[in-house]
Amino acid sequence: MIRRTFLALSATAAFAAPAFADGHSNDIVAVATEAGSFTTLLAAAEAAGLVETLQGEGPLTVFAPTDDAFAALPEGTVDDLLLEENRDQLVDILTYHVVSGRVMSSDLSDGMEATAVNEGTLTIGTEGGVTINGANVVTPDIEASNGVIHVIDAVLLPE
Repeated sequence: MIRRTFLALSATAAFAAPAFADGHSNDIVAVATEAGSFTTLLAAAEAAGLVETLQGEGPLTVFAPTDDAFAALPEGTVDDLLLEENRDQLVDILTYHVVSGRVMSSDLSDGMEATAVNEGTLTIGTEGGVTINGANVVTPDIEASNGVIHVIDAVLLPE
């Protein structure tokens, strides 16, 4: 738990960026940092070595689980994933939350499938709200300079 807190605080401090009046003047990492509810995701991205990718040119679409979504995983799961020996598994999970291109919620349709960066398949539902593999999109279309973030309420796990 101490390691997780340290990583979360380190990631938050390392990725803090100056605020701009125009919200999408910041990259995906800066936008997620400013939101304040993605410290676990940012710590995981740091541990996986994916921060530069999320700050890159893009465009990328990120289905971003909140801290509460990570907290809902079985106890010890996040701590285990942050261990160096589990880096490949962490990369696989995180890249399962990313799609190449800028995909807005208006681009989605029921039953649509998208290929994640890890080559896994994401299935979109639009009946009664937008879902990604059953996870609810709680805040769609948060624009960043290099893509878009859709906030989800669960961590997506590849098969």
